[in-house]
Amino acid sequence: MHAEKPVRLLNAAVIVAALGYFVDIYDLLLFSFVRVKSLQDLGFSGQALTDTGISLLNWQMAGMLLGGLLWGVLGDKKGRVRVLYFSIFLYSVANIMNGFTTSATTYAIFRFLAGVGLAGELGAGITLVSEIMPKEKRGYGTMIVASVGLSGALLAWLVDMLFPWRISFFVGGGLGLLLLLLRISVSESGMFRQMEAAKGISRGNFLALFTNGNRFLRFIRCLLIGFPTWFVVGVLITLAPEFGQVKGLSGITGGNAVAACYTGLILGDIGSGMLSQYLRSRLKVMWIFLTLDLLAVAYYLVAGFPTPASFYFAHFLLGISVGFWVIFVTIGAEQFGTNLRATVATTVPNFARGMLVPIGASFKYLKAPEVTGNILTAAGIVGAVCLLIAFVALIGMKETFHDDLDYVETI
Repeated sequence: MHAEKPVRLLNAAVIVAALGYFVDIYDLLLFSFVRVKSLQDLGFSGQALTDTGISLLNWQMAGMLLGGLLWGVLGDKKGRVRVLYFSIFLYSVANIMNGFTTSATTYAIFRFLAGVGLAGELGAGITLVSEIMPKEKRGYGTMIVASVGLSGALLAWLVDMLFPWRISFFVGGGLGLLLLLLRISVSESGMFRQMEAAKGISRGNFLALFTNGNRFLRFIRCLLIGFPTWFVVGVLITLAPEFGQVKGLSGITGGNAVAACYTGLILGDIGSGMLSQYLRSRLKVMWIFLTLDLLAVAYYLVAGFPTPASFYFAHFLLGISVGFWVIFVTIGAEQFGTNLRATVATTVPNFARGMLVPIGASFKYLKAPEVTGNILTAAGIVGAVCLLIAFVALIGMKETFHDDLDYVETI
Protein backbone atom coordinates (compact mmCIF):
# COMPACT_ATOMS: atom_id res chain seq x y z
CA MET A 1 0.00 0.00 0.00
CA HIS A 2 1.21 3.52 -0.73
CA ALA A 3 0.78 4.67 2.87
CA GLU A 4 3.19 2.00 4.05
CA LYS A 5 6.20 3.02 1.96
CA PRO A 6 9.08 4.07 4.19
CA VAL A 7 9.64 7.82 4.02
CA ARG A 8 11.68 10.25 6.07
CA LEU A 9 9.85 12.27 8.67
CA LEU A 10 11.33 15.54 7.39
CA ASN A 11 10.56 14.97 3.72
CA ALA A 12 9.91 17.62 1.08
CA ALA A 13 6.12 17.53 1.51
CA VAL A 14 6.34 18.09 5.28
CA ILE A 15 8.87 20.90 4.87
CA VAL A 16 6.89 22.78 2.19
CA ALA A 17 3.56 22.28 3.97
CA ALA A 18 5.05 23.49 7.27
CA LEU A 19 6.76 26.56 5.78
CA GLY A 20 3.68 27.36 3.71
CA TYR A 21 1.49 27.21 6.80
CA PHE A 22 4.04 29.39 8.62
CA VAL A 23 3.53 32.17 6.07
CA ASP A 24 -0.22 31.41 6.04
CA ILE A 25 -0.54 32.07 9.78
CA TYR A 26 1.73 35.11 9.52
CA ASP A 27 -0.62 36.69 6.97
CA LEU A 28 -3.80 35.58 8.72
CA LEU A 29 -2.83 37.25 11.99
CA LEU A 30 -0.79 40.14 10.60
CA PHE A 31 -3.96 41.92 9.52
CA SER A 32 -5.24 41.82 13.09
CA PHE A 33 -1.99 43.43 14.25
CA VAL A 34 -1.85 46.19 11.62
CA ARG A 35 -5.57 46.81 11.11
CA VAL A 36 -5.83 49.93 13.26
CA LYS A 37 -2.56 51.61 12.26
CA SER A 38 -3.07 50.87 8.57
CA LEU A 39 -6.61 52.30 8.53
CA GLN A 40 -5.52 55.35 10.48
CA ASP A 41 -2.79 55.87 7.89
CA LEU A 42 -5.47 55.69 5.20
CA GLY A 43 -7.44 58.46 6.94
CA PHE A 44 -10.03 56.59 9.01
CA SER A 45 -10.90 57.49 12.58
CA GLY A 46 -13.63 57.10 15.18
CA GLN A 47 -16.56 54.83 14.30
CA ALA A 48 -15.46 54.69 10.64
CA LEU A 49 -12.23 53.09 11.81
CA THR A 50 -14.12 50.32 13.63
CA ASP A 51 -16.72 49.79 10.89
CA THR A 52 -14.12 49.61 8.12
CA GLY A 53 -12.01 47.19 10.14
CA ILE A 54 -15.00 44.89 10.66
CA SER A 55 -15.87 45.12 6.96
CA LEU A 56 -12.34 44.14 5.94
CA LEU A 57 -12.38 41.19 8.34
CA ASN A 58 -15.68 40.08 6.85
CA TRP A 59 -14.23 40.29 3.32
CA GLN A 60 -11.28 38.17 4.43
CA MET A 61 -13.60 35.64 6.04
CA ALA A 62 -15.79 35.50 2.92
CA GLY A 63 -12.67 34.76 0.90
CA MET A 64 -11.67 31.98 3.28
CA LEU A 65 -15.09 30.35 3.15
CA LEU A 66 -15.12 30.46 -0.65
CA GLY A 67 -11.50 29.34 -0.82
CA GLY A 68 -12.11 26.46 1.56
CA LEU A 69 -14.67 25.02 -0.84
CA LEU A 70 -12.75 25.90 -4.02
CA TRP A 71 -9.35 24.53 -2.98
CA GLY A 72 -10.85 21.46 -1.33
CA VAL A 73 -12.66 20.40 -4.50
CA LEU A 74 -9.62 21.21 -6.66
CA GLY A 75 -7.38 19.26 -4.29
CA ASP A 76 -9.37 16.10 -5.01
CA LYS A 77 -9.80 16.83 -8.71
CA LYS A 78 -6.40 18.23 -9.70
CA GLY A 79 -4.04 17.12 -6.93
CA ARG A 80 -2.78 18.13 -3.51
CA VAL A 81 0.56 19.57 -4.69
CA ARG A 82 -1.01 21.93 -7.24
CA VAL A 83 -3.35 23.37 -4.63
CA LEU A 84 -0.50 23.69 -2.14
CA TYR A 85 1.59 25.79 -4.54
CA PHE A 86 -1.24 27.84 -6.06
CA SER A 87 -2.66 28.78 -2.65
CA ILE A 88 0.79 29.91 -1.41
CA PHE A 89 1.24 31.97 -4.58
CA LEU A 90 -2.17 33.65 -4.28
CA TYR A 91 -1.94 34.72 -0.66
CA SER A 92 1.68 35.85 -1.13
CA VAL A 93 0.80 38.14 -4.06
CA ALA A 94 -2.30 39.42 -2.26
CA ASN A 95 -0.13 40.16 0.79
CA ILE A 96 2.26 42.24 -1.28
CA MET A 97 -0.59 44.12 -2.94
CA ASN A 98 -2.04 44.91 0.50
CA GLY A 99 1.20 46.76 1.15
CA PHE A 100 0.44 49.06 -1.81
CA THR A 101 -3.21 49.71 -0.95
CA THR A 102 -4.40 53.33 -0.90
CA SER A 103 -8.13 52.94 -0.21
CA ALA A 104 -10.61 50.79 1.67
CA THR A 105 -11.83 49.38 -1.65
CA THR A 106 -8.46 48.03 -2.78
CA TYR A 107 -7.77 46.90 0.79
CA ALA A 108 -11.00 44.87 0.75
CA ILE A 109 -10.27 43.35 -2.67
CA PHE A 110 -6.84 42.11 -1.62
CA ARG A 111 -8.01 40.93 1.81
CA PHE A 112 -10.67 38.89 0.00
CA LEU A 113 -8.09 37.40 -2.38
CA ALA A 114 -5.73 36.77 0.52
CA GLY A 115 -8.55 34.96 2.31
CA VAL A 116 -9.15 32.75 -0.73
CA GLY A 117 -5.46 31.86 -0.82
CA LEU A 118 -5.14 31.36 2.92
CA ALA A 119 -7.97 28.83 2.85
CA GLY A 120 -6.13 26.26 0.76
CA GLU A 121 -2.67 25.70 2.15
CA LEU A 122 -3.38 23.86 5.40
CA GLY A 123 -5.93 21.40 4.02
CA ALA A 124 -3.82 20.52 0.99
CA GLY A 125 -0.68 20.20 3.13
CA ILE A 126 -2.28 18.02 5.79
CA THR A 127 -3.92 15.82 3.15
CA LEU A 128 -0.64 15.33 1.30
CA VAL A 129 1.35 14.62 4.46
CA SER A 130 -1.31 12.21 5.76
CA GLU A 131 -1.23 10.23 2.52
CA ILE A 132 2.53 9.93 2.07
CA MET A 133 3.43 9.09 5.69
CA PRO A 134 3.13 5.58 7.18
CA LYS A 135 0.04 5.41 9.38
CA GLU A 136 2.17 4.91 12.50
CA LYS A 137 4.03 8.18 11.83
CA ARG A 138 1.58 10.46 10.04
CA GLY A 139 0.68 12.13 13.34
CA TYR A 140 4.28 13.30 13.64
CA GLY A 141 4.16 14.76 10.13
CA THR A 142 0.98 16.75 10.72
CA MET A 143 2.30 17.85 14.12
CA ILE A 144 5.39 19.36 12.48
CA VAL A 145 3.25 21.17 9.90
CA ALA A 146 0.96 22.69 12.52
CA SER A 147 3.66 23.54 15.06
CA VAL A 148 5.99 25.23 12.59
CA GLY A 149 3.06 26.98 10.95
CA LEU A 150 1.63 28.44 14.14
CA SER A 151 4.98 30.02 14.97
CA GLY A 152 4.26 32.37 12.08
CA ALA A 153 2.06 34.25 14.56
CA LEU A 154 5.12 35.12 16.64
CA LEU A 155 6.96 36.42 13.58
CA ALA A 156 3.95 38.59 12.69
CA TRP A 157 3.95 40.00 16.23
CA LEU A 158 7.68 40.75 16.04
CA VAL A 159 7.60 42.28 12.54
CA ASP A 160 4.61 44.43 13.50
CA MET A 161 6.59 45.88 16.40
CA LEU A 162 9.71 46.59 14.33
CA PHE A 163 8.41 47.78 10.94
CA PRO A 164 5.72 49.99 9.36
CA TRP A 165 2.54 48.20 8.37
CA ARG A 166 3.27 48.25 4.63
CA ILE A 167 6.67 46.62 5.16
CA SER A 168 4.99 43.97 7.31
CA PHE A 169 2.81 42.97 4.37
CA PHE A 170 5.80 42.95 1.99
CA VAL A 171 7.67 40.64 4.37
CA GLY A 172 4.80 38.15 4.42
CA GLY A 173 4.37 38.13 0.66
CA GLY A 174 8.10 37.94 0.10
CA LEU A 175 8.44 34.93 2.38
CA GLY A 176 5.77 33.05 0.45
CA LEU A 177 7.29 33.82 -2.94
CA LEU A 178 10.73 32.91 -1.62
CA LEU A 179 9.39 29.50 -0.61
CA LEU A 180 8.10 28.98 -4.15
CA LEU A 181 11.36 30.20 -5.70
CA LEU A 182 13.28 27.60 -3.70
CA ARG A 183 11.49 25.12 -5.95
CA ILE A 184 11.58 22.30 -3.43
CA SER A 185 10.42 19.29 -5.42
CA VAL A 186 7.30 17.78 -3.87
CA SER A 187 5.92 14.56 -5.29
CA GLU A 188 2.19 14.07 -5.59
CA SER A 189 0.57 11.58 -3.27
CA GLY A 190 0.69 8.03 -4.58
CA MET A 191 -2.88 7.51 -3.39
CA PHE A 192 -4.05 10.47 -5.49
CA ARG A 193 -2.14 9.29 -8.57
CA GLN A 194 -3.66 5.82 -8.26
CA MET A 195 -7.16 7.29 -7.89
CA GLU A 196 -6.56 9.68 -10.81
CA ALA A 197 -5.63 6.77 -13.06
CA ALA A 198 -8.71 4.76 -12.10
CA LYS A 199 -11.96 4.99 -14.07
CA GLY A 200 -15.37 6.01 -12.80
CA ILE A 201 -14.36 7.53 -9.42
CA SER A 202 -16.20 10.70 -8.45
CA ARG A 203 -13.62 13.16 -7.06
CA GLY A 204 -14.13 16.33 -5.06
CA ASN A 205 -17.92 16.07 -5.06
CA PHE A 206 -18.77 18.42 -2.20
CA LEU A 207 -22.49 17.72 -2.44
CA ALA A 208 -21.79 14.03 -1.80
CA LEU A 209 -21.15 15.00 1.84
CA PHE A 210 -24.86 15.79 2.13
CA THR A 211 -26.41 12.93 0.14
CA ASN A 212 -25.42 10.14 2.51
CA GLY A 213 -26.31 10.08 6.20
CA ASN A 214 -23.08 8.46 7.34
CA ARG A 215 -20.85 10.83 5.35
CA PHE A 216 -22.85 13.85 6.51
CA LEU A 217 -22.56 12.83 10.15
CA ARG A 218 -18.81 12.30 9.81
CA PHE A 219 -18.44 15.73 8.19
CA ILE A 220 -20.51 17.53 10.82
CA ARG A 221 -18.64 15.82 13.67
CA CYS A 222 -15.31 16.93 12.17
CA LEU A 223 -16.60 20.49 11.94
CA LEU A 224 -18.17 20.76 15.40
CA ILE A 225 -15.18 19.55 17.42
CA GLY A 226 -13.34 22.69 16.29
CA PHE A 227 -15.87 25.12 17.81
CA PRO A 228 -13.96 25.83 21.06
CA THR A 229 -10.82 26.92 19.18
CA TRP A 230 -12.52 29.85 17.50
CA PHE A 231 -14.40 30.85 20.62
CA VAL A 232 -11.06 31.12 22.42
CA VAL A 233 -9.18 32.89 19.60
CA GLY A 234 -12.05 34.98 18.24
CA VAL A 235 -13.59 36.12 21.53
CA LEU A 236 -11.29 35.67 24.54
CA ILE A 237 -8.01 36.50 22.81
CA THR A 238 -9.26 39.13 20.36
CA LEU A 239 -11.08 41.02 23.12
CA ALA A 240 -8.30 40.62 25.69
CA PRO A 241 -8.13 44.41 26.37
CA GLU A 242 -11.85 44.50 27.20
CA PHE A 243 -11.65 41.44 29.45
CA GLY A 244 -8.57 42.87 31.13
CA GLN A 245 -10.40 46.14 31.80
CA VAL A 246 -13.31 44.30 33.43
CA LYS A 247 -10.79 42.55 35.66
CA GLY A 248 -9.26 45.86 36.68
CA LEU A 249 -6.13 45.70 34.50
CA SER A 250 -4.87 48.47 32.24
CA GLY A 251 -2.42 48.37 29.36
CA ILE A 252 -3.48 44.96 28.07
CA THR A 253 -2.82 44.78 24.31
CA GLY A 254 -4.29 42.45 21.74
CA GLY A 255 -0.86 41.83 20.21
CA ASN A 256 0.64 40.59 23.46
CA ALA A 257 -2.42 38.43 24.12
CA VAL A 258 -2.13 36.84 20.66
CA ALA A 259 1.60 36.22 21.16
CA ALA A 260 1.00 34.57 24.54
CA CYS A 261 -1.85 32.45 23.17
CA TYR A 262 0.02 31.28 20.08
CA THR A 263 3.10 30.42 22.10
CA GLY A 264 0.82 28.12 24.07
CA LEU A 265 -0.77 26.85 20.87
CA ILE A 266 2.59 25.80 19.47
CA LEU A 267 3.42 23.87 22.64
CA GLY A 268 -0.10 22.46 22.76
CA ASP A 269 0.10 21.21 19.19
CA ILE A 270 3.45 19.56 19.85
CA GLY A 271 2.07 18.03 23.04
CA SER A 272 -1.17 16.79 21.48
CA GLY A 273 0.69 15.36 18.48
CA MET A 274 3.22 13.54 20.66
CA LEU A 275 0.51 12.32 23.03
CA SER A 276 -1.53 11.04 20.11
CA GLN A 277 1.42 8.98 18.93
CA TYR A 278 2.10 7.70 22.47
CA LEU A 279 -1.55 6.77 23.15
CA ARG A 280 -2.01 5.65 19.54
CA SER A 281 -5.30 7.48 19.46
CA ARG A 282 -6.70 10.74 18.10
CA LEU A 283 -9.93 10.66 20.09
CA LYS A 284 -8.38 10.16 23.54
CA VAL A 285 -6.25 13.25 22.96
CA MET A 286 -9.31 15.25 21.89
CA TRP A 287 -11.10 14.28 25.11
CA ILE A 288 -8.07 15.30 27.17
CA PHE A 289 -7.57 18.65 25.44
CA LEU A 290 -11.25 19.60 25.40
CA THR A 291 -11.25 19.00 29.16
CA LEU A 292 -8.14 21.17 29.50
CA ASP A 293 -9.90 23.84 27.44
CA LEU A 294 -12.90 23.73 29.76
CA LEU A 295 -10.63 24.29 32.75
CA ALA A 296 -8.59 27.03 31.05
CA VAL A 297 -11.69 28.96 29.97
CA ALA A 298 -13.17 28.72 33.46
CA TYR A 299 -9.91 29.96 34.98
CA TYR A 300 -9.72 32.86 32.51
CA LEU A 301 -13.27 34.01 33.24
CA VAL A 302 -13.49 33.41 36.98
CA ALA A 303 -10.00 34.08 38.37
CA GLY A 304 -8.67 37.43 39.47
CA PHE A 305 -5.35 38.57 38.02
CA PRO A 306 -3.14 40.90 40.09
CA THR A 307 -0.82 41.85 37.22
CA PRO A 308 -0.90 42.00 33.40
CA ALA A 309 1.74 39.24 33.34
CA SER A 310 -0.55 36.89 35.24
CA PHE A 311 -3.37 37.71 32.82
CA TYR A 312 -1.15 37.03 29.80
CA PHE A 313 -0.22 33.71 31.39
CA ALA A 314 -3.92 32.80 31.32
CA HIS A 315 -3.83 33.47 27.56
CA PHE A 316 -0.84 31.14 27.33
CA LEU A 317 -2.84 28.42 29.11
CA LEU A 318 -5.76 28.98 26.75
CA GLY A 319 -3.38 28.50 23.84
CA ILE A 320 -2.13 25.19 25.21
CA SER A 321 -5.71 24.00 25.78
CA VAL A 322 -6.73 24.59 22.15
CA GLY A 323 -3.51 23.00 20.91
CA PHE A 324 -5.65 20.18 19.56
CA TRP A 325 -5.83 22.08 16.21
CA VAL A 326 -3.36 19.64 14.64
CA ILE A 327 -5.44 16.67 15.83
CA PHE A 328 -8.65 18.37 14.68
CA VAL A 329 -7.36 18.85 11.12
CA THR A 330 -5.75 15.40 11.01
CA ILE A 331 -9.02 13.77 12.06
CA GLY A 332 -10.78 15.54 9.19
CA ALA A 333 -8.26 14.14 6.70
CA GLU A 334 -8.41 10.62 8.14
CA GLN A 335 -12.21 10.29 8.30
CA PHE A 336 -12.74 10.23 4.52
CA GLY A 337 -11.60 8.37 1.42
CA THR A 338 -9.03 9.66 -1.06
CA ASN A 339 -11.66 11.10 -3.44
CA LEU A 340 -13.11 13.38 -0.73
CA ARG A 341 -10.16 13.76 1.62
CA ALA A 342 -8.84 17.13 0.43
CA THR A 343 -12.39 18.49 0.18
CA VAL A 344 -13.06 17.72 3.83
CA ALA A 345 -9.58 18.56 5.16
CA THR A 346 -9.78 21.99 3.51
CA THR A 347 -13.41 22.91 4.12
CA VAL A 348 -13.55 21.78 7.76
CA PRO A 349 -10.94 24.19 9.23
CA ASN A 350 -12.25 27.07 7.13
CA PHE A 351 -15.89 26.41 7.95
CA ALA A 352 -14.84 26.13 11.61
CA ARG A 353 -13.22 29.57 11.29
CA GLY A 354 -16.46 30.78 9.72
CA MET A 355 -18.34 29.68 12.82
CA LEU A 356 -16.78 32.71 14.49
CA VAL A 357 -19.59 34.72 12.86
CA PRO A 358 -22.47 33.09 14.83
CA ILE A 359 -20.22 32.74 17.90
CA GLY A 360 -19.40 36.44 17.78
CA ALA A 361 -23.00 37.43 17.13
CA SER A 362 -24.21 35.33 20.07
CA PHE A 363 -21.61 36.88 22.35
CA LYS A 364 -22.53 40.40 21.20
CA TYR A 365 -26.21 39.71 21.86
CA LEU A 366 -25.65 38.20 25.31
CA LYS A 367 -23.39 41.00 26.55
CA ALA A 368 -25.93 43.69 25.62
CA PRO A 369 -27.23 45.69 28.64
CA GLU A 370 -30.77 44.41 28.17
CA VAL A 371 -29.63 40.76 28.28
CA THR A 372 -26.74 40.14 30.71
CA GLY A 373 -24.83 43.40 30.51
CA ASN A 374 -21.66 41.53 31.43
CA ILE A 375 -19.01 40.27 29.02
CA LEU A 376 -17.77 37.65 31.48
CA THR A 377 -21.25 36.13 31.80
CA ALA A 378 -21.81 36.31 28.04
CA ALA A 379 -18.46 34.65 27.35
CA GLY A 380 -19.19 31.96 29.91
CA ILE A 381 -22.50 31.07 28.26
CA VAL A 382 -21.11 31.03 24.71
CA GLY A 383 -18.01 29.11 25.79
CA ALA A 384 -20.07 26.50 27.60
CA VAL A 385 -22.27 25.95 24.54
CA CYS A 386 -19.25 25.64 22.21
CA LEU A 387 -17.57 23.11 24.50
CA LEU A 388 -20.78 21.14 24.95
CA ILE A 389 -21.24 20.94 21.18
CA ALA A 390 -17.66 19.70 20.76
CA PHE A 391 -17.98 17.06 23.48
CA VAL A 392 -21.26 15.77 22.01
CA ALA A 393 -19.78 15.65 18.50
CA LEU A 394 -16.86 13.61 19.81
CA ILE A 395 -19.14 10.92 21.25
CA GLY A 396 -19.28 8.02 18.82
CA MET A 397 -16.68 9.42 16.43
CA LYS A 398 -14.59 6.80 14.68
CA GLU A 399 -10.97 6.33 15.82
CA THR A 400 -8.68 6.69 12.80
CA PHE A 401 -5.15 6.36 14.19
CA HIS A 402 -4.65 2.84 12.82
CA ASP A 403 -6.68 3.29 9.61
CA ASP A 404 -5.15 2.74 6.20
CA LEU A 405 -6.16 5.77 4.11
CA ASP A 406 -5.78 4.10 0.71
CA TYR A 407 -9.49 3.75 -0.13
CA VAL A 408 -12.21 5.77 -1.85
CA GLU A 409 -15.72 6.76 -0.86
CA THR A 410 -18.49 5.05 -2.83
CA ILE A 411 -20.57 7.85 -4.35
